[in-house]
Amino acid sequence: MAESQLQLVARRVRSFPDFPKPGILFRDITPLLKDPDAFRASIELLADHLKENHKTKIDYIAGLDARGFLFGPSLAQKLGIGFVLIRKQGKLPGPTVSSSYSLEYGQAQLEIQEDALEPGQTVVIVDDLMATGGTMGAACKLLQSLKAEVLEGLAVVELMSLKGREKLAPVPFFSLLHYD
Repeated sequence: MAESQLQLVARRVRSFPDFPKPGILFRDITPLLKDPDAFRASIELLADHLKENHKTKIDYIAGLDARGFLFGPSLAQKLGIGFVLIRKQGKLPGPTVSSSYSLEYGQAQLEIQEDALEPGQTVVIVDDLMATGGTMGAACKLLQSLKAEVLEGLAVVELMSLKGREKLAPVPFFSLLHYD
């Protein structure tokens, strides 16, 4: 990774202690989105990683609702490929396929339109942040239920102490910034 680009991205992620509840240190990407140079650097770094590590064709970037929609389309555009939406339950029209996952306070579901992908197509999942891995893990299962091949998961920020990447195994995972 180009260190100056990575430093630019890192400088644009700020921390808020005790948000949204006591004991949580919230990593805020809002300054990254406000700064066109930092945002561009994040997209270039993610695209460079994919180009270096996936010599086979990537068919689509799949973005997770909602902040994966901020990075996914720009990344797909940079790579010259399409973008597909993975949404929270009830947000997509037409026939959908869903996958449930656990939250600390209950259950949730992700959905994708059933005609979003053809069997055998290759997909990389993107989100802004990897925490416990529940959402991205459910997205992997969802895409695999459509017989798509999930090549990798990506995030700008990873909270290492929560070990979310372990829930994705054997799907590889990459993030730009690591926090404990």
